Amino acid sequence: MMTWGDAMRAGEEQLASSGLPSPHADVRLLAEHVWGSIPFPQDLITPEHAREFAATITRRASFEPVQHIMGKMWFRYLELASRPGVFIVRPETEMVAQAGLDALEKMTVENPVVVDLCTGSGAIAIAIATEKPRTRVWAVERDETAYALATANNERYGNRVTIVHGDARTELAHLESAVDLLITNPPYVPRTQELPADVHRDPDLALYGGGDDGLDVPRTLVHRAHTLLRPGGVFVMEHGDEQGPALVAEAIETGFTHAYTGRDLTGRDRWLYAEKPEKEG
Repeated sequence: MMTWGDAMRAGEEQLASSGLPSPHADVRLLAEHVWGSIPFPQDLITPEHAREFAATITRRASFEPVQHIMGKMWFRYLELASRPGVFIVRPETEMVAQAGLDALEKMTVENPVVVDLCTGSGAIAIAIATEKPRTRVWAVERDETAYALATANNERYGNRVTIVHGDARTELAHLESAVDLLITNPPYVPRTQELPADVHRDPDLALYGGGDDGLDVPRTLVHRAHTLLRPGGVFVMEHGDEQGPALVAEAIETGFTHAYTGRDLTGRDRWLYAEKPEKEG
């Protein structure tokens, strides 16, 4: 009978030959998914598990995301449901969430109001609501499939977030000039940018920001953030690694101060940080 070690080596070879960038990590995740825990190489694999594991390897070899195969993804301390048609949250976005959490830590407001625009799966909003229980968190998502997934993920963690199905550019009028932290991971990819094959499984609505530079949506959200934030409020927005200077300039022109670009663990520009001044002018 075949061992798990045999099956995993064969699976890794198949994924490597398909050109996937991380075959070893993918095989371990898929083996854990099928077996329920990471199997020891010497453990015997049953025919049923062998067939199931082989099927997951075939799916991954066709560049189906591991998160879709498993039906789940991880973000900070959360295990979230993942579905086709909804953006798969990336590890670098954890640092964007941390930038928001750091900003909240410095505030003296007892129950800060937080808004997450373009929430997708709800990852950032739920992370902030669970890590900072005294926050009052709203999230907005336009896409129906993503809204449904965010709602399901929110239910899993106690419905701590108020999720609104609507347009990030216009929703939450009742919170204008009252938000302490506005955070967002909007679509920002330029239409002409080449993407890895598995990224194309993400919906276009969550990827492409509009315009040659991908900044139509981000620029709009800079202005929306300025409207929603209270004086002294903080804006944090993820962006591409070549978009920092343009968005810092946009923020300053819109009336923000202390605008700068935060970098991820690879040293790439990753998010805009900006503050709405305590006094206008």
